[in-house]
Amino acid sequence: MELKVLPDTRRIRAYLRWSDGGKSPARYLGQVDHETRAANLAEGWKMAWEKGLLTEEPPAEGSWASSPSVRAVMRGNRSKDTRPELRLRSLLHKQGLRYRVAARPLPELRRTADVLFPKPKVAVFVDGCFWHGCPEHLRESHKNAEFWQSKIEGNRARDAETDRLLQEAGWTVVRVWEHEAPDVAAARVISAVRPRQQTGATQDKRCRT
Repeated sequence: MELKVLPDTRRIRAYLRWSDGGKSPARYLGQVDHETRAANLAEGWKMAWEKGLLTEEPPAEGSWASSPSVRAVMRGNRSKDTRPELRLRSLLHKQGLRYRVAARPLPELRRTADVLFPKPKVAVFVDGCFWHGCPEHLRESHKNAEFWQSKIEGNRARDAETDRLLQEAGWTVVRVWEHEAPDVAAARVISAVRPRQQTGATQDKRCRT
């Protein structure tokens, strides 16, 4: 499933793409207009099923997904370079901010920030509404409900622990939901980074004098 954003209207179109003898043809499915990538992917797969373009296959043994379409949506949700991340990074870059992408704030801690400002010590996480349990957009699954509830609660607990460990190490943590307006999210990040940059510059000046 591929999502394309029209540059002029910002409308989102869903396409079904497959491999065919070294080529990669695509079939236009329709327009989608949800607030999150996951919801748009789900809508795209739904349209593909309704058009009779897919066939039912049993999920692989041990798969978390309750159906092939759910499994496809899960695979389509990138862990890096998602559309909300790219939009946020673009706005930050335009404001002259430089950062690292998908980097660990603490080398010894296996937690990766989506956008990292090493010198001012600001770690930014762009959280998906489903995986991180957004209070506004999370829709509880009716299939495997107990499993998914446990999975999402575990992610929330891990997020809280990450925030605590980084704050104890002197980092500022900014969490952005994928549904947030990019300009609003960028403003929050900038307000966290700029003061710490200025403080660091003042301290460096004092050390040189």
